[in-house]
Amino acid sequence: MSTLISRQHPLASPAEQLRILNQPEGLKPFREALAASGLYPLTATGIQIFQVNVGKLCNQACKHCHVDAGPDRKETMSRETAELVIEKLASTDIPILAITGGAPELNPNFRFLVTEARRLGRHVMDRCNLTVLLLPSQRDLAEFLARHEVEIVASLPYYTAERTDAQRGEKVFDKSIEALRLLNGLGYGQPDSKLKLNLVYNPVGAFLPPEQQAIEADFRRELERRHGVVFHHLFTMTNMPISRFLDFLIRSGNYGHYMQKLVRAYNPQAAAAVMCRYTLSVGWDGRLYDCDFNQMIGLPVDHGAPSHLRDFDYEALKARRIVTGQHCYGCTAGAGSSCGGATAS
Repeated sequence: MSTLISRQHPLASPAEQLRILNQPEGLKPFREALAASGLYPLTATGIQIFQVNVGKLCNQACKHCHVDAGPDRKETMSRETAELVIEKLASTDIPILAITGGAPELNPNFRFLVTEARRLGRHVMDRCNLTVLLLPSQRDLAEFLARHEVEIVASLPYYTAERTDAQRGEKVFDKSIEALRLLNGLGYGQPDSKLKLNLVYNPVGAFLPPEQQAIEADFRRELERRHGVVFHHLFTMTNMPISRFLDFLIRSGNYGHYMQKLVRAYNPQAAAAVMCRYTLSVGWDGRLYDCDFNQMIGLPVDHGAPSHLRDFDYEALKARRIVTGQHCYGCTAGAGSSCGGATAS
C-alpha cells in the first residue's frame, strides 16, 4: 500500500484506490450489508439536488480533501458544459442546484450558473471554503451571493485556530472568521434571515463525527462568544476513505482500523436515507455520477442509465440503480453522513 501518495506526489489513480478499498480481508462487502437491510439493489427515489462539481481548482489544499483540490489543478468546467447544465436543469423540475469544487467560485462560469439557475426559479447552494471570499479577484463575491439569495454551506473544521489550521493551513481560521463576519454583515446567518449560512464539520482524525446537535451547540456558543459569529445550522460529515484521507489513513497505520469502525457502525436507517438516492452529481466534464465521492474514484452512473449530460434522460436517471462500493460505509455509519449532515436519528 506504500504506492499511495505522499503530500509531494500525485494521488493514486481511481482504479488503484478502488483496489485498496476492496483489499481488506474480513470486511463484509457493502452490498451484503444493503441486502441484509432489504436495500439491495439501492435505487434512486428521485432527484431533488443537481450537484455540479465545476472543477478541482482551489485556493486551499486541505489535508482531508476528497477532491484532491488545490491551486495547481487544471480540471475546470467549460462554458459549453455549464450551458448544458442549465439546459438540462431547465428541462426538469429539480428544485436545487448545488455547486461545488474545488473552490467553485473560482470557475469563470460560476456566476453564470448561479444567475441562470435563479432565473429558472431554482434554489442555489454554494459549497464555500470561506477564504475564497477574501481573494482580491473575488472582492464582490459575497455581495453577489447575497443578491441572488444563494445558500452558503461553508466548511469549518473547528471553532479554534489550532485544529482548523492543522487541517486547512496556517491562518485559515483567522481568514474564515473574517469571511464569516463579512457574511453576517450582509445578513447571512442572522435569525429569521432568508440568507442561509450553514457550516460543515469534518473530524480531523480517523474517527466518526460526534452527535450533530451537540457539536452544533458547541460551535454556536463558542463562535458567538469568541468572535461574534452566527450561523443557521451545522452539518456533520464523515471523512470518506478516499483520496487524501485514504492516504492519511494508510500513512498513519489507521486504514484497517478505520474501515472496521465504519463497518461496525453501519446503520440501516442511514443507508435508507443516503444522499445518492435523491442527488445526481455532475462532473466538470459533464459525466454523471451518483455522488461526488463516486465521481472522485471514477465510478459513473451505470446499470443502463445515461452517464453523460449529452445523453441526459430525466425519467431514467431519477429511478436509476445506484453504484455502490466499500467506501459507501462512510455515508452509512452511525448517524449517517451527507452534504446536509446526519441522515439518521
